[in-house]
Amino acid sequence: MSQRPTILITNDDGIEAKGICELVSVAKDFGEIIVFAPDSARSGMSNAMTCGKPIFFKKIKTEGNVTWHSCTGTPTDCVKLAFSTIMRERKPDLLLSGINHGSNSAVNILYSGTMGAVLDGCVNGIPSVGFSLLDFDENADFSATKEHVRKIIEFALKNLNKGVCLNVNFPLGEIKGLKFCRQADACWSEEFENRGSDSEPEYWLAGEFKNREPQSDDTDEWALANGYASVVPTQVDMTCYSALKEFDNFKI
Repeated sequence: MSQRPTILITNDDGIEAKGICELVSVAKDFGEIIVFAPDSARSGMSNAMTCGKPIFFKKIKTEGNVTWHSCTGTPTDCVKLAFSTIMRERKPDLLLSGINHGSNSAVNILYSGTMGAVLDGCVNGIPSVGFSLLDFDENADFSATKEHVRKIIEFALKNLNKGVCLNVNFPLGEIKGLKFCRQADACWSEEFENRGSDSEPEYWLAGEFKNREPQSDDTDEWALANGYASVVPTQVDMTCYSALKEFDNFKI
């Protein structure tokens, strides 16, 4: 790479979240940083886009090689709008999202605004990585993640192929190392709690996370439970190739 990389950074917890500030503090050593993040929390947005109303963005500040922009849209909106405006002439060399306050392992990737932004970068051929810490506290301690974030950024700039992105999750406390692994077979058993009254019900999403294969030692859930950061190579192509081959002989 003849010039220092340009890195686009976004998240779903909002531009003022501690996690994105911690990510910027590491990434800024690698090149020019463009932060383009939601103006407030947009968790659980997946790949949602704003279609029925306009979205806006504004430059907040420039500090050294880091320029901050806030956007009224979703994380995916942030990526698309950045590509269409301030990065029209030069797309980023790397897209980073996070560090999310809370897990995006296993099936959570389907609901995650953090990973929604990553997947949109991947669609556009940009090496992309999402980072999450298993701590929902707005004042979560990210210090143990920084060494590993740095390693992942170095790896991604040199090794990520087109069409592949990374879903990285960090456990709480000491991190034993990074472990490449697969997504666990897990799901949420959703329930809705009525926190209102019988006459004026008010339903809130609740439920329980269930790992269907707790004994499998090659999954992200196992890695996290055993003190490792999980690194799951992820792709946009959701074709089930084994089924495609199996169904090839069927006539409908």
